[in-house]
Amino acid sequence: MWFDTWTDLLRVVVAGVSAYAAVVVVLRVSGKRTLAKLNAFDLVVTVAVGSTLATIFLNSDVSIAEGVAALALLAALQFVVASFSSRVKWGRDIVTARPTLLVTHGRLLADELRTQRVSAADVRQAVRSSGQGDLRAVGAVVLESDGSLSVISEDKLGDGSALDGVASARH
Repeated sequence: MWFDTWTDLLRVVVAGVSAYAAVVVVLRVSGKRTLAKLNAFDLVVTVAVGSTLATIFLNSDVSIAEGVAALALLAALQFVVASFSSRVKWGRDIVTARPTLLVTHGRLLADELRTQRVSAADVRQAVRSSGQGDLRAVGAVVLESDGSLSVISEDKLGDGSALDGVASARH
């Protein structure tokens, strides 16, 4: 339980160093988007990279070459999906959730909160985190594609063009 063989420990060290180096190389080659938290697919890739790395480290049935191939495949798939979704409008709609307006001009949109399963308390927390103390001073709160809440103060809302493509936004 605590110790099997020196060979097993040596395999973990060699596989770990090799897999770590491979992850660094794959991530550098594939670009910043590979570990972004932009949408559900990006999250899946991030989790899968971590799981694959752990498997390479600890599972002696998986060769280092197989693990590196799996990492490269994940990066390639992420590249293909990201390219597709950034170039084809309906592709983006398939891969990425549309941002949703939850607050407009200081008013909570109850139907949108319910539909998106976000509580008013969550929205107020985001408003406080943005440095606002008065909900009426908030021009918009948007539930973004990555699940984060963006807060735009009323005085920074301007013409509202940043809300283009946001569900329920009318300006």
